Amino acid sequence: MSSFSSNFYVLFEACVSELFVLKCVLLLLQMWEDLIRKAKDGGLDVIDTYVFWNVHEPSPGNYNFEGRYDLVRFIKTVQREGLYVHLRIGPYVCAEWNFGGFPVWLKYVPGINFRTDNGPFKAAMQGFTQKIVQMMKNEKLFQSQGGPIILSQIENEYGPESRALGAAGHAYTNWAAKMAVGLGTGVPWVMCKQDDAPDPVINTCNGFYCDDFSPNKPYKPSLWTESWSGWFTEFGGPIYQRPVQDLAFAVARFIQKGGSYFNYYMYHGGTNFGRSAGGPFITTSYDYDAPIDEYGLIREPKYGHLKDLHKAIKQCEHALVSSDPTVTSLGTYQQAHLFSSRNGACAAFLANYHSNSAARVMFNNRNYDLPPWSISILPDCRADVFNTARVRFQTSQIQMLPSNSKLFSWETYDEDVSSLAESSKITVSGLLEQINATRDTSDYLWYITSVEISSSELFLRGGNKPSISLHSAGHAVHVFINGKFSGSAFGTGEDRSCTFNGPVNLRAGTNKIALLSVAVGLPNVGFHFETWKAGITGVLLHGLDHGLKDLTWQKWSYQIGLKGEAMNLVSPNGVSSVDWVRDSLAAGSQSQLKWHKAYFNAPDGIEPLALDLSSMGKGQVWINGQSIGRYWMVYAKGACNSCNYAGTFRPSKCQLGCGQPTQRWYHVPRSWLKPTKNLIVVFEELGGNPWKIALLKRTIHTPATSEPDSKN
Repeated sequence: MSSFSSNFYVLFEACVSELFVLKCVLLLLQMWEDLIRKAKDGGLDVIDTYVFWNVHEPSPGNYNFEGRYDLVRFIKTVQREGLYVHLRIGPYVCAEWNFGGFPVWLKYVPGINFRTDNGPFKAAMQGFTQKIVQMMKNEKLFQSQGGPIILSQIENEYGPESRALGAAGHAYTNWAAKMAVGLGTGVPWVMCKQDDAPDPVINTCNGFYCDDFSPNKPYKPSLWTESWSGWFTEFGGPIYQRPVQDLAFAVARFIQKGGSYFNYYMYHGGTNFGRSAGGPFITTSYDYDAPIDEYGLIREPKYGHLKDLHKAIKQCEHALVSSDPTVTSLGTYQQAHLFSSRNGACAAFLANYHSNSAARVMFNNRNYDLPPWSISILPDCRADVFNTARVRFQTSQIQMLPSNSKLFSWETYDEDVSSLAESSKITVSGLLEQINATRDTSDYLWYITSVEISSSELFLRGGNKPSISLHSAGHAVHVFINGKFSGSAFGTGEDRSCTFNGPVNLRAGTNKIALLSVAVGLPNVGFHFETWKAGITGVLLHGLDHGLKDLTWQKWSYQIGLKGEAMNLVSPNGVSSVDWVRDSLAAGSQSQLKWHKAYFNAPDGIEPLALDLSSMGKGQVWINGQSIGRYWMVYAKGACNSCNYAGTFRPSKCQLGCGQPTQRWYHVPRSWLKPTKNLIVVFEELGGNPWKIALLKRTIHTPATSEPDSKN
């Protein structure tokens, strides 16, 4: 790796660094220190976190930096542990996060157009960025002030969008870079996946592999801002896993090509509590097959093997920062990358790129055996201290064990369907777009109308039943006719829209049609995703005597959210505002739109906790008023076959969980619990049996590891 003459890049002259993304708002304040220490013990130097605009400025000018949103406290915690920080302000973050991290109110700023050369957007973005930078300056947290922040990021993966927009995208890129640099932080700014990032901003790489990446100027360091350690999960999809042998191989390939540092996305993924998951259809779990799992437990062999990798790389550090590599062919698919310094330091990376065959190579008059798709690291150009494909750690054995905590005496409350029209405050002709109506204050929007049926209709005298067809732009819909459930339709990660077709039981006179439209997270990526629609877009009745009846443009009434939400039934105070009915274990309630509540005592021990919701359908769950998140027992579809580490990785290559619920267990933070009488509230959309919900302890057992050894 070359040294750099520009003072702007001096931070990168002295070290090769490993770092990882840790979304502080997905974590609980009580977990911060433990996770940061595990990262440090794993050989990492830098903690990388996004800054989520929607949680920090939930309404214009009103800021929230309390509790687990205390960004300053988080950064100081990192500093106290002796690590550095890469602060990725964005403020667009993607991250499979609701609306990509943008607050929904931003969509309704007059004249706004997201992420382009647009005055209202640039003004809002600059205001938030300045707010965050000034907070950091006030606490002296930038490295130029003696703090831990050594890097900051403006925008995020904007390159593809910039190219689509042409001149407007290029102008916005230049504006964002100039604006950020003008804030005078004294540390470098980066733009990821932005090939035309203007000086002095550094363009960086995101991906499964970045060894072919080069910065857009020779005097800029080669930075890998996202080395994808796994992949995200969608409801209805499988679990994706990335073999650690391939991840280590990718990192070693990057370093041998002169990479300065790399960042794991994710090293710990965490949990999308509340309604923070985006997509739509992103699961509540954001485990990401990371080295530290969703619950904060170490996942082997990924954690240990990467720790060994980091140790080997750091043993090469002096040679790596002293020269560019000299590349020598060792065979058709084999190469050596040699680094050396004037004072005699020497390090070598021996690579075998063949995905099927091992190779024996000669280097410095010694033989080295290289497994397929692997790199050996020789910190002194002689001893093979680490090979990316030789893993000495056994796979962690995960167990979900019963706790000693029982959920006592379930009670239920029916979400009111019969009086929806009477309580509606909005009546208009036509169908409203859902997010415009709800402003994302709830996942739920009721569409209510009525239709008059003549007593002379043939179907009332034994003819075929009429049917209803409706189309939704997303993401799910439940159909009720005269207060009775008629069926549901659901979008998917591939197609967020859905269509319902089914027979309906109509009667002579007035019939009420109530459609509950359900959002499953707002989009977080895509060209101008702020313009994407959700909710019902068309409703037709078929099979009446006079033919097709289009209900789309007649009068519709609307109710934003559920009555249970309006009464705050999820909170310890609001739960007593209605009369709950004792649920019968034998009855095993299966009806739709029901609220369930129970109490439980905190389990003993210190193990992480999870709810087993496999007996339920789809909905949301709260404990002591805190939202655990959305749940859905939809079964995973995919191609779950054996997984070979060798060869180019893509998420489709290594899938698990086909034919099972995508997410069965839901993280319950112990810090949210009291010793006794904890309140659990569940809102069930489809029907389920709460008596079978169980609170489990998550444990991981890892068999003994072997000592590191050289095969050469």
